[in-house]
This record gives sequence, C-alpha cells and structure tokens, in this order.
Amino acid sequence: MSALFATRQARRRAVTYVALLATSLVLMATSANPFVQDLQHGIAFGFKPIEQTIGSFAQDVRSIGGAFSDINSIRIENDALRQENDQLKVEKQVADELRQENDQLTSLLQLRRGMTFNTLAATVIARDSSEARRIITIDRGSNDGLQPGYVVVAAGGALAGRISDVGPDFAHVVLISDTSSIVIGQLLSSQATGPVQGQLSQPFVMQNVDTTVAIQFGEEVFTAGIELSGGIRSPYPKGLLIGTVIDAKHDPNEVVQTVFIDPAVNLDQLEYVLVITDYQGGLTGPLGSLSPCLPGASGALPGSDQPCTEGPSPTP
Repeated sequence: MSALFATRQARRRAVTYVALLATSLVLMATSANPFVQDLQHGIAFGFKPIEQTIGSFAQDVRSIGGAFSDINSIRIENDALRQENDQLKVEKQVADELRQENDQLTSLLQLRRGMTFNTLAATVIARDSSEARRIITIDRGSNDGLQPGYVVVAAGGALAGRISDVGPDFAHVVLISDTSSIVIGQLLSSQATGPVQGQLSQPFVMQNVDTTVAIQFGEEVFTAGIELSGGIRSPYPKGLLIGTVIDAKHDPNEVVQTVFIDPAVNLDQLEYVLVITDYQGGLTGPLGSLSPCLPGASGALPGSDQPCTEGPSPTP
C-alpha cells in the first residue's frame, strides 16, 4: 500500500515538472512576440500607480519610523540637557552665595584694618523682625568679652546698633532701625546735627535740623559723637555712617526742618558684623546725675543718643 502511494506521489511530481517546463518553453517562445511585449508593458503601466502608491506608503512608513526614532533621541537629549542645566543653576547659586559671602567678609576685613577701634567679628544667627522691634542675635557673648552697650557696625563702616544684653555665647543687638533707637546724626557738608529716629520701614527721619541749613540730596549722614566737658561722651563714636539724604521737609512756620535718610546698609539682611570692644560711651570721669548707659530693668537701652553714665545713676 505504501509503495502504491509513493508511486502516485512520484507521478504527480513528474507531471507538475513537465507542466512547468512546458509553460516556461511557451513563455520563452512568446516573450519576443510584439503582442506579448505590449501586453507586458500594458500590465506594468496599469500596476505602476499601485506600485508608486505602495512605494510612497513604504517611504512614509520609513519616514515616520525615523521621525519617531529622532523624537525619542531628542527627548533623551533634552532630558539630559535639562538635568545638566538644573545642575549648573544649583552650582551657580552656590557660587553666587559664596562670592557674596566672600565679598562681605572682605569688606569687613578692610573695615577692620581701617578702624582705629578694636573690633570682634560676629555672625548673625537670629533675627527678630516683628512689627514692633528690630533685634538681631550674634554668635558672640560674655565669653568673648562682650558687654551691654557695645557698638555694632556693618560693612562700609555703617552703624548697625548696640548690644542690649549678652549671654555666654550670644548677644542681642538693638538695630538703629528699631523704633526705640535714637542716634544723633551729623550732616557731612554743613555739620548740622539732629536726632535720627529709628523706623521699621525706610527711610530714617532726622528731626530738628536748623531751617537755615541748606540740605544737599545725596550727602552722607554720620554719627555726631558729641563730646561735652567733664568727660561726657556719646554712646556712639563719631564718624560711623548712618545713611544718605534722599529728601527734606521744610515747614515755613517752623524754625527746624526734617531730613529723610536712606540707611547705608539693609539692616534686615545683615549676616556679618563687627563689635567695637574698646569704646566706652557716657561719663568717663566722676559720676554725675545722668541716666546710666546700661540697660534698665526691662532690658532696654536708654532711648536716645544723649550722654549717659557707665554705671547706675548715683543716689541724690
């Protein structure tokens, strides 16, 4: 039975081979016939639009595939560039902060070299910028020899404030922008003086300036450091920069005028300061009947730059 099946299969293969051979011979014999060639050309022409369409579609598919590949590459590259840009921003911010810190420290170092007073550098570690007070805390205290009443200056020789109380390793500084602060200022050009009242918001107000004084906008205002007879000295040394004049108000009915001052430094952004450690304000000779320079029971300093004593008020 299997032999019979094999014989039939071989016979079918032989018939198929003979048929294909005959077809090939016929096609070879007729391929040179003009009619057959015209027919081939006609069929090719008829299928040409389809071939072009298929070719165009294939090209579009390849283009789309390439576009998707390019988009993915661009997306990956953009992500890498974005990460690199973010890293550069962080590095730039750190570099700017370091540069700013270096500039501040360099300025303080130059100020320290140029001052005639002994100073101690300190860092601001806390701020009290409430609606009523302007107080900072520095990282130096009684262990460093600081005492209440010591004057604090900022970069450029600008007056910052006075120490109100000290701890072992910290001290509180009442800024001149505090509403309780009054400093006697002196105009650079005319040498006219007047009390500078602290303001929580700029500018400071310099009052009771003689109305005959010609105010020049942009001129600097320094601490007057008034010294009286009998060894009485101001709580603030002479020549510390307070700010510059930006405006003045003159009332024709008054014998004095008001001057508005732009602070020399932004007191709300202090980071580093110098503490003057060898200036003693107030009465340096025998005690008189003046108010003490040391803080009172409430911990506050005297409310003005008026002469005061170094110790408690004497008994009448």
